[in-house]
Amino acid sequence: MVRMGRRGFSDFEQAEIWRGWKSGRTLRSISRSLGWSDMHVRNLVSASGGFAPPPRRRSSRVLSRREREEISRGIVTRKLRLWWSPEQISGWLKEEYLDVADMQISHETIYRSLFIQARGVLKKELQEHLRTRRTIRRSRHATLRKQSRGCIVDAISISERPAEIEDRAIPGHWEGDLIAGTKQSYIATLVERHSRFVMLVKVEGKSSPAVVKALIKQVRHLPRELMKSLTWDRGLEMARHKEFTIATNVEVYFCDPRSPWQRGTNENTNRLLRQYLPKQSDLAEHSQAKLNKIARQLNQRPRKTLEFKCPADKLSEFVALTA
Repeated sequence: MVRMGRRGFSDFEQAEIWRGWKSGRTLRSISRSLGWSDMHVRNLVSASGGFAPPPRRRSSRVLSRREREEISRGIVTRKLRLWWSPEQISGWLKEEYLDVADMQISHETIYRSLFIQARGVLKKELQEHLRTRRTIRRSRHATLRKQSRGCIVDAISISERPAEIEDRAIPGHWEGDLIAGTKQSYIATLVERHSRFVMLVKVEGKSSPAVVKALIKQVRHLPRELMKSLTWDRGLEMARHKEFTIATNVEVYFCDPRSPWQRGTNENTNRLLRQYLPKQSDLAEHSQAKLNKIARQLNQRPRKTLEFKCPADKLSEFVALTA
């Protein structure tokens, strides 16, 4: 029987709700196991932004109201408006203020400031700068749906890719994909595996001739040492991959079907790009100049996987060495 009364949850029930939420269970599954309505459980989780509230006790390390306000309106605010993630902000602070512990803050504390402590217009504005635009914090155990793709004639399998590409030691090896918008609009994304440097390419539709033509034009602007191979999924937009290879002398390798993790760098970058290029927007409205501006801003953001260096700086290091 589902309970609908006004009586609050017991301590045990609250603990069970947060334990289930943290492990990745759905709110419906949690509510059914406890005999409560979905609405009551959702209200509890949403009230604290998806975080289990800490025990009510003071600590010498707890920031004062004034300090939290300064953080949220200062460094959290400025970097979020540049589309930095809380994790990037935290990593940057640790590098920038290496010997000043008071100037360092964890990314979880930043999330808590957004989901719990920030209020009103400030909270809404800052949450809109998060990559997912969620209003509550999701469990890291939540799953993603997989996509199935088509077949490519004479595709060279990723298993035949040279070892130097696998270990990311040498720049010049890229991963590519299309991201989609409304009204059958698409943009091609290219990400360099060594530096995570990204390029965005305006394409006139999803057809293979249109995509290959746009990629050839973009790749020809790069020095040969910076474009040695390209790895793509099984999307039919690269059906004319041989034309691309003939025109650019760049070999194309294809992932196994339904294996997006084989292009993990590109998949992660596409998620970052959704901050600038939402799914429910017409991507055809963006000029190549606008796409270049978006790519430039993304390439100037610190990345955890680069020890919080920027992709642009990482790639510049290689260019300087080969100059």
